[in-house]
Amino acid sequence: MADKQLFAGDSNLNKIENLIFPIVKVLRDESNGTFEFGYANDLVIVKNNNEEVRISVNEFQKQAYFLLTKLKEKTSATFSVPEIENFINSFNSHSLKAKSTVKSDIRIIIHDQRTGTNPELGFSIKSQLGGASTLLNAGKTTNFIYKVNKLNLTAKQVEDINAIDTRSKIKDRIEELQKLKGKFAFDKPESLVFENNLVLIDSALPKIISEIVFLFFTSNLSKTSDLVTEISKTNPLGYNLENNHPFYTYKIKRFLTDIALGMMPAKVWTGELDATGGYLVVKDDGEILCYHIYNRNEFEDYLFSNTKLETASSTRHEFGTVYKQDTQLYFKLNLQIRFL
Repeated sequence: MADKQLFAGDSNLNKIENLIFPIVKVLRDESNGTFEFGYANDLVIVKNNNEEVRISVNEFQKQAYFLLTKLKEKTSATFSVPEIENFINSFNSHSLKAKSTVKSDIRIIIHDQRTGTNPELGFSIKSQLGGASTLLNAGKTTNFIYKVNKLNLTAKQVEDINAIDTRSKIKDRIEELQKLKGKFAFDKPESLVFENNLVLIDSALPKIISEIVFLFFTSNLSKTSDLVTEISKTNPLGYNLENNHPFYTYKIKRFLTDIALGMMPAKVWTGELDATGGYLVVKDDGEILCYHIYNRNEFEDYLFSNTKLETASSTRHEFGTVYKQDTQLYFKLNLQIRFL
Protein backbone atom coordinates (compact mmCIF):
# COMPACT_ATOMS: atom_id res chain seq x y z
CA MET A 1 0.00 0.00 0.00
CA ALA A 2 2.89 2.36 0.74
CA ASP A 3 4.51 1.68 -2.66
CA LYS A 4 1.25 2.39 -4.53
CA GLN A 5 2.56 0.20 -7.38
CA LEU A 6 3.82 -3.27 -8.23
CA PHE A 7 7.02 -3.93 -10.13
CA ALA A 8 7.27 -7.01 -12.31
CA GLY A 9 10.46 -9.02 -11.85
CA ASP A 10 12.78 -10.79 -14.27
CA SER A 11 14.33 -14.25 -13.99
CA ASN A 12 17.17 -12.90 -11.80
CA LEU A 13 14.84 -11.27 -9.25
CA ASN A 14 15.56 -7.79 -10.57
CA LYS A 15 12.69 -5.41 -11.14
CA ILE A 16 11.78 -4.60 -14.73
CA GLU A 17 11.86 -0.80 -14.59
CA ASN A 18 9.39 -0.28 -17.44
CA LEU A 19 6.85 -2.88 -16.31
CA ILE A 20 4.98 -1.12 -13.50
CA PHE A 21 1.40 -1.71 -12.39
CA PRO A 22 -0.24 1.09 -10.40
CA ILE A 23 -2.31 -0.41 -7.55
CA VAL A 24 -6.01 0.48 -7.56
CA LYS A 25 -7.06 -1.71 -4.60
CA VAL A 26 -5.79 -4.54 -2.43
CA LEU A 27 -8.30 -7.18 -1.31
CA ARG A 28 -7.68 -9.57 1.58
CA ASP A 29 -10.08 -12.33 2.58
CA GLU A 30 -9.82 -12.81 6.32
CA SER A 31 -11.83 -14.82 8.82
CA ASN A 32 -14.11 -11.85 9.53
CA GLY A 33 -14.81 -10.89 5.93
CA THR A 34 -13.06 -9.18 3.02
CA PHE A 35 -10.89 -6.14 3.67
CA GLU A 36 -10.63 -3.63 0.85
CA PHE A 37 -7.71 -1.19 0.79
CA GLY A 38 -8.08 1.76 -1.59
CA TYR A 39 -6.66 5.25 -1.97
CA ALA A 40 -7.87 8.82 -1.51
CA ASN A 41 -4.87 11.05 -2.24
CA ASP A 42 -2.39 10.36 0.60
CA LEU A 43 -4.82 8.27 2.63
CA VAL A 44 -5.50 4.55 2.60
CA ILE A 45 -9.21 3.81 2.94
CA VAL A 46 -9.79 0.46 4.66
CA LYS A 47 -13.30 -0.95 4.24
CA ASN A 48 -14.76 -4.02 5.93
CA ASN A 49 -18.44 -4.84 6.53
CA ASN A 50 -19.62 -1.27 5.92
CA GLU A 51 -16.98 0.10 8.33
CA GLU A 52 -14.40 2.52 7.01
CA VAL A 53 -11.05 3.55 8.50
CA ARG A 54 -8.70 6.19 7.04
CA ILE A 55 -4.95 5.87 7.62
CA SER A 56 -2.16 7.87 5.99
CA VAL A 57 0.04 6.19 3.36
CA ASN A 58 3.05 7.38 5.42
CA GLU A 59 1.81 5.30 8.36
CA PHE A 60 1.75 2.17 6.18
CA GLN A 61 5.28 2.99 5.03
CA LYS A 62 6.51 3.46 8.59
CA GLN A 63 4.88 0.22 9.82
CA ALA A 64 6.21 -1.77 6.83
CA TYR A 65 9.77 -0.61 7.50
CA PHE A 66 9.41 -1.39 11.22
CA LEU A 67 8.09 -4.90 10.48
CA LEU A 68 10.92 -5.59 8.02
CA THR A 69 13.46 -4.57 10.67
CA LYS A 70 11.84 -6.90 13.23
CA LEU A 71 11.72 -9.79 10.74
CA LYS A 72 15.44 -9.39 10.03
CA GLU A 73 16.22 -9.35 13.77
CA LYS A 74 14.24 -12.55 14.42
CA THR A 75 15.91 -15.13 16.63
CA SER A 76 13.28 -17.88 16.52
CA ALA A 77 10.82 -19.34 14.02
CA THR A 78 7.77 -17.84 15.75
CA PHE A 79 7.59 -14.53 17.56
CA SER A 80 5.18 -11.66 18.02
CA VAL A 81 5.48 -7.98 17.11
CA PRO A 82 2.96 -6.22 19.41
CA GLU A 83 3.38 -2.83 17.69
CA ILE A 84 2.34 -4.30 14.33
CA GLU A 85 -0.55 -6.19 15.92
CA ASN A 86 -1.81 -2.90 17.39
CA PHE A 87 -1.57 -1.24 13.96
CA ILE A 88 -3.44 -4.08 12.24
CA ASN A 89 -6.10 -4.10 14.97
CA SER A 90 -6.62 -0.36 14.43
CA PHE A 91 -8.58 -1.18 11.27
CA ASN A 92 -10.34 -4.17 12.87
CA SER A 93 -8.18 -6.85 11.27
CA HIS A 94 -7.62 -9.58 13.84
CA SER A 95 -6.54 -12.56 11.74
CA LEU A 96 -4.11 -12.31 8.84
CA LYS A 97 -4.67 -15.93 7.88
CA ALA A 98 -7.09 -16.29 4.99
CA LYS A 99 -9.92 -18.83 5.01
CA SER A 100 -8.64 -22.28 4.03
CA THR A 101 -11.02 -22.27 1.06
CA VAL A 102 -9.36 -19.17 -0.39
CA LYS A 103 -6.53 -20.00 -2.79
CA SER A 104 -4.83 -16.59 -3.00
CA ASP A 105 -2.93 -15.01 -0.12
CA ILE A 106 -3.82 -11.62 -1.56
CA ARG A 107 -5.76 -10.14 -4.49
CA ILE A 108 -4.71 -6.90 -6.12
CA ILE A 109 -6.61 -4.78 -8.62
CA ILE A 110 -4.01 -3.12 -10.84
CA HIS A 111 -4.23 -0.59 -13.63
CA ASP A 112 -2.79 -1.99 -16.84
CA GLN A 113 -1.49 0.96 -18.81
CA ARG A 114 -1.15 -1.11 -21.98
CA THR A 115 -4.83 -2.05 -22.19
CA GLY A 116 -6.41 0.62 -19.98
CA THR A 117 -8.15 -2.09 -17.93
CA ASN A 118 -8.16 -2.82 -14.18
CA PRO A 119 -7.80 -6.61 -13.83
CA GLU A 120 -7.93 -8.35 -10.45
CA LEU A 121 -4.87 -10.57 -9.97
CA GLY A 122 -4.52 -13.26 -7.29
CA PHE A 123 -1.11 -13.90 -5.72
CA SER A 124 0.51 -16.44 -3.46
CA ILE A 125 3.23 -14.78 -1.33
CA LYS A 126 6.76 -16.22 -1.33
CA SER A 127 9.24 -14.67 1.08
CA GLN A 128 13.03 -14.83 1.07
CA LEU A 129 13.10 -13.53 4.64
CA GLY A 130 12.68 -17.06 6.00
CA GLY A 131 13.80 -20.44 4.68
CA ALA A 132 13.29 -21.21 1.00
CA SER A 133 9.86 -22.71 0.34
CA THR A 134 9.11 -25.76 -1.78
CA LEU A 135 7.45 -25.57 -5.16
CA LEU A 136 6.70 -29.32 -5.28
CA ASN A 137 6.57 -31.31 -2.05
CA ALA A 138 7.91 -34.84 -2.03
CA GLY A 139 5.65 -37.81 -1.38
CA LYS A 140 5.42 -41.42 -2.49
CA THR A 141 3.36 -39.90 -5.31
CA THR A 142 6.50 -38.17 -6.67
CA ASN A 143 8.56 -41.38 -6.89
CA PHE A 144 9.87 -42.53 -10.28
CA ILE A 145 10.51 -46.25 -10.79
CA TYR A 146 13.50 -47.50 -12.81
CA LYS A 147 14.31 -51.03 -13.93
CA VAL A 148 17.86 -52.20 -13.28
CA ASN A 149 18.48 -54.40 -16.32
CA LYS A 150 21.24 -56.87 -17.25
CA LEU A 151 21.85 -57.73 -13.63
CA ASN A 152 20.88 -60.57 -11.34
CA LEU A 153 21.70 -60.12 -7.66
CA THR A 154 21.55 -62.51 -4.75
CA ALA A 155 19.55 -61.56 -1.67
CA LYS A 156 22.88 -60.92 0.09
CA GLN A 157 24.07 -58.52 -2.66
CA VAL A 158 20.76 -56.61 -2.50
CA GLU A 159 21.13 -56.36 1.26
CA ASP A 160 24.75 -55.14 1.00
CA ILE A 161 23.90 -52.44 -1.52
CA ASN A 162 20.95 -51.21 0.54
CA ALA A 163 23.19 -51.14 3.62
CA ILE A 164 25.42 -48.43 2.05
CA ASP A 165 24.87 -45.53 4.44
CA THR A 166 27.24 -42.78 3.31
CA ARG A 167 26.37 -39.08 3.15
CA SER A 168 25.53 -39.57 -0.55
CA LYS A 169 24.10 -43.06 -0.05
CA ILE A 170 21.60 -43.02 -2.94
CA LYS A 171 24.23 -41.88 -5.45
CA ASP A 172 26.65 -44.50 -4.07
CA ARG A 173 24.07 -47.29 -4.28
CA ILE A 174 23.40 -46.39 -7.94
CA GLU A 175 27.17 -46.36 -8.65
CA GLU A 176 27.55 -49.80 -7.02
CA LEU A 177 24.78 -51.19 -9.24
CA GLN A 178 26.42 -49.62 -12.31
CA LYS A 179 29.82 -51.10 -11.34
CA LEU A 180 28.13 -54.51 -11.42
CA LYS A 181 27.07 -53.64 -15.02
CA GLY A 182 23.45 -52.84 -14.11
CA LYS A 183 21.68 -50.61 -16.67
CA PHE A 184 19.01 -48.20 -15.41
CA ALA A 185 15.93 -47.71 -17.59
CA PHE A 186 12.91 -45.62 -16.64
CA ASP A 187 9.81 -47.74 -16.07
CA LYS A 188 7.03 -45.42 -14.82
CA PRO A 189 6.04 -42.90 -12.12
CA GLU A 190 4.78 -44.66 -8.98
CA SER A 191 1.53 -42.69 -9.00
CA LEU A 192 -0.83 -43.18 -11.94
CA VAL A 193 -2.57 -39.86 -11.13
CA PHE A 194 0.75 -37.97 -11.24
CA GLU A 195 1.73 -39.77 -14.45
CA ASN A 196 -1.53 -38.76 -16.12
CA ASN A 197 -1.19 -35.18 -14.83
CA LEU A 198 2.23 -35.03 -16.50
CA VAL A 199 0.91 -36.56 -19.74
CA LEU A 200 -1.91 -33.98 -19.74
CA ILE A 201 0.67 -31.18 -19.71
CA ASP A 202 2.95 -32.91 -22.25
CA SER A 203 3.05 -36.59 -23.23
CA ALA A 204 6.87 -36.63 -23.05
CA LEU A 205 7.06 -35.23 -19.50
CA PRO A 206 7.20 -38.53 -17.53
CA LYS A 207 10.28 -39.60 -19.52
CA ILE A 208 11.93 -36.13 -19.46
CA ILE A 209 11.47 -35.71 -15.70
CA SER A 210 12.73 -39.25 -15.07
CA GLU A 211 15.94 -38.32 -16.94
CA ILE A 212 16.31 -35.09 -14.94
CA VAL A 213 15.70 -36.87 -11.62
CA PHE A 214 18.25 -39.59 -12.51
CA LEU A 215 20.82 -36.94 -13.52
CA PHE A 216 20.24 -35.08 -10.22
CA PHE A 217 20.95 -38.22 -8.16
CA THR A 218 24.03 -39.20 -10.19
CA SER A 219 25.77 -35.83 -10.67
CA ASN A 220 26.61 -32.66 -8.74
CA LEU A 221 23.93 -30.65 -10.54
CA SER A 222 20.83 -29.51 -8.67
CA LYS A 223 19.56 -26.23 -10.23
CA THR A 224 16.64 -26.85 -12.56
CA SER A 225 18.22 -24.73 -15.30
CA ASP A 226 21.57 -26.59 -15.07
CA LEU A 227 19.90 -30.01 -15.16
CA VAL A 228 17.80 -29.04 -18.20
CA THR A 229 20.87 -27.60 -19.99
CA GLU A 230 22.68 -30.90 -19.50
CA ILE A 231 19.67 -32.99 -20.61
CA SER A 232 19.32 -30.76 -23.68
CA LYS A 233 22.91 -31.67 -24.66
CA THR A 234 22.47 -35.43 -24.23
CA ASN A 235 18.98 -35.27 -25.83
CA PRO A 236 17.70 -38.60 -24.37
CA LEU A 237 14.39 -38.37 -26.24
CA GLY A 238 16.15 -37.95 -29.59
CA TYR A 239 14.49 -34.70 -30.66
CA ASN A 240 15.57 -33.06 -33.91
CA LEU A 241 17.77 -30.22 -32.63
CA GLU A 242 18.95 -28.99 -36.07
CA ASN A 243 17.15 -25.68 -35.66
CA ASN A 244 17.85 -25.33 -31.91
CA HIS A 245 14.27 -25.82 -30.75
CA PRO A 246 14.34 -25.58 -26.92
CA PHE A 247 12.26 -28.77 -26.44
CA TYR A 248 13.37 -29.61 -22.89
CA THR A 249 13.41 -26.03 -21.57
CA TYR A 250 9.94 -25.29 -22.95
CA LYS A 251 8.36 -28.45 -21.56
CA ILE A 252 9.92 -28.07 -18.09
CA LYS A 253 8.81 -24.42 -17.93
CA ARG A 254 5.23 -25.56 -18.66
CA PHE A 255 5.54 -28.19 -15.94
CA LEU A 256 6.85 -25.73 -13.31
CA THR A 257 4.17 -23.17 -14.18
CA ASP A 258 1.36 -25.72 -13.82
CA ILE A 259 2.72 -26.79 -10.41
CA ALA A 260 2.87 -23.13 -9.34
CA LEU A 261 -0.70 -22.59 -10.47
CA GLY A 262 -2.30 -25.56 -8.77
CA MET A 263 -1.21 -28.96 -10.11
CA MET A 264 -0.64 -31.46 -7.29
CA PRO A 265 0.75 -35.00 -7.75
CA ALA A 266 -2.01 -36.79 -5.84
CA LYS A 267 -4.97 -34.91 -7.32
CA VAL A 268 -6.38 -35.12 -10.85
CA TRP A 269 -5.24 -32.00 -12.74
CA THR A 270 -7.72 -30.61 -15.24
CA GLY A 271 -5.53 -27.72 -16.37
CA GLU A 272 -7.89 -25.25 -14.68
CA LEU A 273 -5.81 -22.62 -12.90
CA ASP A 274 -6.26 -21.69 -9.25
CA ALA A 275 -7.51 -18.22 -8.39
CA THR A 276 -3.85 -17.61 -7.60
CA GLY A 277 -2.37 -16.54 -10.90
CA GLY A 278 1.12 -15.77 -9.68
CA TYR A 279 3.59 -14.99 -6.93
CA LEU A 280 4.56 -11.93 -4.97
CA VAL A 281 8.19 -12.44 -4.00
CA VAL A 282 9.42 -10.56 -0.93
CA LYS A 283 13.19 -10.24 -1.34
CA ASP A 284 15.48 -10.25 1.69
CA ASP A 285 15.87 -6.45 1.43
CA GLY A 286 12.07 -6.01 1.59
CA GLU A 287 11.60 -5.22 -2.10
CA ILE A 288 8.45 -6.82 -3.54
CA LEU A 289 8.33 -8.17 -7.09
CA CYS A 290 5.36 -9.65 -8.88
CA TYR A 291 5.33 -12.61 -11.23
CA HIS A 292 2.00 -13.40 -12.81
CA ILE A 293 0.52 -15.57 -15.52
CA TYR A 294 -0.55 -12.14 -16.79
CA ASN A 295 3.11 -11.81 -17.90
CA ARG A 296 3.64 -15.48 -18.65
CA ASN A 297 7.21 -15.31 -20.00
CA GLU A 298 8.60 -13.54 -16.91
CA PHE A 299 6.72 -15.94 -14.62
CA GLU A 300 8.09 -19.03 -16.41
CA ASP A 301 11.64 -17.63 -16.49
CA TYR A 302 11.49 -16.87 -12.76
CA LEU A 303 10.40 -20.43 -11.88
CA PHE A 304 12.96 -21.97 -14.23
CA SER A 305 15.89 -19.88 -12.93
CA ASN A 306 15.04 -19.91 -9.22
CA THR A 307 14.32 -23.56 -8.41
CA LYS A 308 16.39 -26.65 -7.67
CA LEU A 309 15.88 -30.34 -7.04
CA GLU A 310 16.66 -31.68 -3.59
CA THR A 311 16.72 -35.00 -1.78
CA ALA A 312 13.76 -35.59 0.52
CA SER A 313 13.62 -38.26 3.24
CA SER A 314 14.21 -41.61 1.52
CA THR A 315 12.84 -43.50 4.54
CA ARG A 316 9.59 -41.55 4.71
CA HIS A 317 8.96 -41.62 0.96
CA GLU A 318 10.30 -45.14 0.42
CA PHE A 319 12.87 -44.68 -2.34
CA GLY A 320 16.60 -45.17 -2.89
CA THR A 321 16.79 -48.95 -2.33
CA VAL A 322 17.12 -51.76 -4.85
CA TYR A 323 14.33 -54.35 -4.71
CA LYS A 324 13.29 -57.41 -6.67
CA GLN A 325 9.89 -58.33 -8.14
CA ASP A 326 9.96 -61.82 -9.66
CA THR A 327 13.40 -61.77 -11.33
CA GLN A 328 13.40 -58.04 -12.22
CA LEU A 329 15.39 -55.53 -10.16
CA TYR A 330 13.93 -52.06 -9.53
CA PHE A 331 15.08 -48.78 -7.97
CA LYS A 332 12.96 -45.74 -7.02
CA LEU A 333 14.04 -42.09 -7.07
CA ASN A 334 12.06 -39.12 -5.82
CA LEU A 335 11.27 -35.64 -7.11
CA GLN A 336 11.15 -32.62 -4.79
CA ILE A 337 11.55 -29.03 -6.03
CA ARG A 338 12.52 -26.09 -3.82
CA PHE A 339 13.14 -22.41 -4.46
CA LEU A 340 16.75 -21.28 -4.28
